[in-house]
Order: sequence, then structure tokens, then C-alpha cells
Amino acid sequence: MKDKKVFCEECRNDVEYTVAGKQLTGMIKGEAYSYSGKVAHCIDCGSEIYADEVNDFNLKALYDKYREKHCIISLDTILKIPEKYAIGKRPLSLLLGWGEQTFSRYCDGDVPTKQYSDILQKIYDEPKYYDRILEENRKNLKTEAAYRKSKKAVEALLSGDICEKSKIDSVIEYLLNQCEDITPLALQKALYYIQGFYYAFYKRYLFSEECQAWVHGPVYRDIYFRYRDYRFDPIKGDNEIDDTVFSSSEKAILDSVVRHICCYSGKVLESFTHAETPWLSARGNLAETEPSDQIIKKENIGKYFTSVKEKYNMINPNDIKAYTQTMFQQL
Repeated sequence: MKDKKVFCEECRNDVEYTVAGKQLTGMIKGEAYSYSGKVAHCIDCGSEIYADEVNDFNLKALYDKYREKHCIISLDTILKIPEKYAIGKRPLSLLLGWGEQTFSRYCDGDVPTKQYSDILQKIYDEPKYYDRILEENRKNLKTEAAYRKSKKAVEALLSGDICEKSKIDSVIEYLLNQCEDITPLALQKALYYIQGFYYAFYKRYLFSEECQAWVHGPVYRDIYFRYRDYRFDPIKGDNEIDDTVFSSSEKAILDSVVRHICCYSGKVLESFTHAETPWLSARGNLAETEPSDQIIKKENIGKYFTSVKEKYNMINPNDIKAYTQTMFQQL
């Protein structure tokens, strides 16, 4: 695609350029990592050129691979911590006994050590753990106001004043808001594809619930019983939702699924899943119409959609479109 102009050393001029996906290899701390990156080419002579946006994308993709291999907290999660506990970046560093700019550097993309990463992940996952740190290290904060503000936020979380929806419930709420005519069957398949493609791109499962290999494809059992009375009719959703609960990476997957998967009917999506390895493997030798509550293992979902991402050379979630178009053509 065309973008702003950059300097081409071959043409000796500022030129427009195209961007294409390419498998690249980079080094971090003496280790080589293969990742799905991008390259820019001069639109006039075709030579490879340097573009800031492409370089930034490649650096993030490279470091995402490093984080994934070493189980380092994601940047998206890091950015959520100050908002969750109503504390600034500098006060949080002081609270943890770190250098004043340490947490700010992590928010800017620096990769924390495994020790610091584990602390931050635990803080995000466990409000009780954060509350204990807040009390024990209260003296590290320079103002009483910073303590009171953060204490109020964590107490609200612990007392239930802020009722955090499960991730799958928030995803359902978003889908119902964005899709005008999504039926229970289509909703089930959308959840399955969100789980699979989120893992393929970010190597984490978006929600913990297991799905089962029912006759009509992957099904999240509790969700089925919640909406079964709609039968073949579209499910009614709320007009107003809070999409700030999603990170940028989560939102990217959700929006791509809405655009490129929820545009198909539930029956078409059912046919897609019947041709995919996770559902087929879980069903085994069962007859086509034989009921089953066999779990479709998360690792099988993750493995399959990772292979799909690699096969279709997907660079960003919007590339899901190529897969669904191919599946539709094969029906």
C-alpha cells in the first residue's frame, strides 16, 4: 500500500513505497528470533528502503517473539496496570522500590527482566497482592493523595463495587453491539475464532472457558444455555458498551472477526469449523449426528490457528480475511 514519502538511495529522491509481509530474523541478547515482519520497497525502482513505520513494526514484532519465548509480560498488560489501580507510572515505580523511571521505560517498550515481569503480572492478576504492596510500601509514595487514590481503586476491586465481567462476557457484549444480526450459532463460532486467532497472533488465550465439539461445531456450553431461547433469531445486545476494557491487541482481533467472520451466517461458519482440525480431532470417529461433550483442547486450537497464520503469511489481524475467503470458496 502507498504511504508517505521516504528517501530512496537508488533513486536519490523522496519516493512513495509499498509494504509487504516477509519472514525476518533478528537478534536479541545473542539469540536469533524468526518473526513475521514487513519490508518497504521503492515504488519507482523496487529497491528495499528504510521507513520508520516499518522499522517500528519489525522491532515490536521481534520483541514480542522475545517476550513470548521468555514468558515476559505483554506491553498491553503493562499499560493497563496504572489505570486499573489509579496510580501514576512514577509513583508505581516508587511503590515497588524501583528507579523512578523504571515503570515508565517499560510502558515505552523496554522489556523487563523475568523477575520484574513476574511481579507486574502478579500485580495485574491479583488485586490482593497489589493491596499488600500498597500497604507495606506506603511510605515510598511522596504524597498521601497518591496512596488514597490507589487505595480507593483497589478496595473497590476487592469489595466488588467494581464488578469485572469475565473476559468472555465482555467479548460477547462487544459482538452483540457490533453485529446487527448475530444468532446463537454464529456467536459460538465467533468466540471460537476469536480464541484461535488471538492465540495465533499473541500466544495467549483470551478467555479461560473451554469449548466442546458439538454436532454443529465448537460450542461454549454455558453460553449456549444463556441464549438458546433465541434459537435462529438474532440476539439483542446493548446499545452502549465500554470497549476500554480491551487492549489494542484484543480490539484488533475482535474488530477483524466482526468484519471478516461475522459477515457469514452461523451455518456457513459451522461448515468452516467442520473442515478444521480442532473440531475434527475432538470428534474422533463419532457419527456426524452423534452428540458429544468432548472438549476441544485449547492447545489444539492454538496450534491450528498458528499454522493458519503462518500458511497465509498473516502480518496483522486484518489478514484473517484471506483465510475466510478461501474457506468460503471451498464450500
